[in-house]
Amino acid sequence: MQYLPNIIFALALILGFGYFAKNVKKIIRNIKLGQDVDVSDNKSERFKNMARIALGQSKMVRRPVSGVLHIVVYVGFIIINIELLEIIIDGLFGTHRIFSFLGSAYGFLIGTFEVLAFLVFISVTIFWVRRNIIKLKRFWKSEMKGWPKNDGNFILYFEMVLMSLFLIMNATDVHFQAMNSGNVISQYIAPLFSGLSETTLDSIERGAWWLHILGILVFLNYLYFSKHLHILLAFPNTYYGKLKPKGQLNNLEAVTKEVKLMMDPNADPFAAPEEGAEDEVPAKFGASDVQDLNWVQLLSAYTCTECGRCTSACPANLTGKKLSPRKIMMDTRDRLEEVGKNIDANNGEFKDDGKQLLGDYITHEELWACTTCNACVEECPVSIDPLSIILEMRRYLVMEQSAAPTELNTMMTNIENNGAPWAYNQMDRLNWKDE
Repeated sequence: MQYLPNIIFALALILGFGYFAKNVKKIIRNIKLGQDVDVSDNKSERFKNMARIALGQSKMVRRPVSGVLHIVVYVGFIIINIELLEIIIDGLFGTHRIFSFLGSAYGFLIGTFEVLAFLVFISVTIFWVRRNIIKLKRFWKSEMKGWPKNDGNFILYFEMVLMSLFLIMNATDVHFQAMNSGNVISQYIAPLFSGLSETTLDSIERGAWWLHILGILVFLNYLYFSKHLHILLAFPNTYYGKLKPKGQLNNLEAVTKEVKLMMDPNADPFAAPEEGAEDEVPAKFGASDVQDLNWVQLLSAYTCTECGRCTSACPANLTGKKLSPRKIMMDTRDRLEEVGKNIDANNGEFKDDGKQLLGDYITHEELWACTTCNACVEECPVSIDPLSIILEMRRYLVMEQSAAPTELNTMMTNIENNGAPWAYNQMDRLNWKDE
């Protein structure tokens, strides 16, 4: 029986990490549903972007208050988790503070963890106040009702509880407090438990210890269902982020070849296509569902932090239009999850469910409200490009359904007939000089 806690701890670890690994495999499978795209170029620049944006949090601090608070939570959460190594060893082998033999170095480490835990608690409390008391506008948009709103708060509650348990665990550890080394914060919490017997203190310490590690395992698996997945995916997403100038749009290779052929005076328009050339024509122009997007765009959908910086900078949204770049990413992720569940329910094969991203999630009105100004791309702290999804869906509407707005169709007809967007004959272009 003396090994029962160790066995239970080992089972909790296996279940916690096993379920997490199972869900990670699902995420990878869903991302691979996207079209292939070559992002193997400029590896050094990509690593620099990842180090600067994801690791260095460079774009977060553009808004200093939330940026600094986020850095505190980010650094604190990562460094405090180093302490997990000691918890895991203690849990598996029945030891207690296995690294305490390090003496003053151990005290320095735990002291650092305590300070960070305290700062993280303060930071997430301020985040909660900003969301729920001050009610920052970007957290109260229409797409942030229901689960997205609750998810943001659940994460903050999780972090408050985990940091509190860590400090309570240290404050009620009689032997740790007796060391008087590293208890820089918990020494002020310990008096709250004065008067309790050593047995009671030991029970509280063990309870906090178990709840802390089980809470971390639960939080780890909560990531799959939450926007907080960005703490893992921000790194690959910034690595695979767009390197080309923001205003540069991609071309459809098949259309480019067709135009070059039309403009080549030596080309034979009646010549049979080269062998294999038919295979190069895409099955669909643009995107109407998540499988038509490329895998980097799907990775970005899972990476979206739902911070709303993109939407708060979007000129269309600011003028009351229906478009919200954040909603574009949230809708893409929701539809991708729906497709993934469809595949799970049908033994690994997607069965047509009569739905698609275009129309069922994202409306035509949202797509055509976009000004393609790239403000959303510029603002995103983790290099997400909502504009690329909007453009692919617009491309589908124009080239597959001829469903562009009347004004746009008129402009394209004018360009085709007159070489300009205006309904004037090319010969009349200089008439203005005679007036």
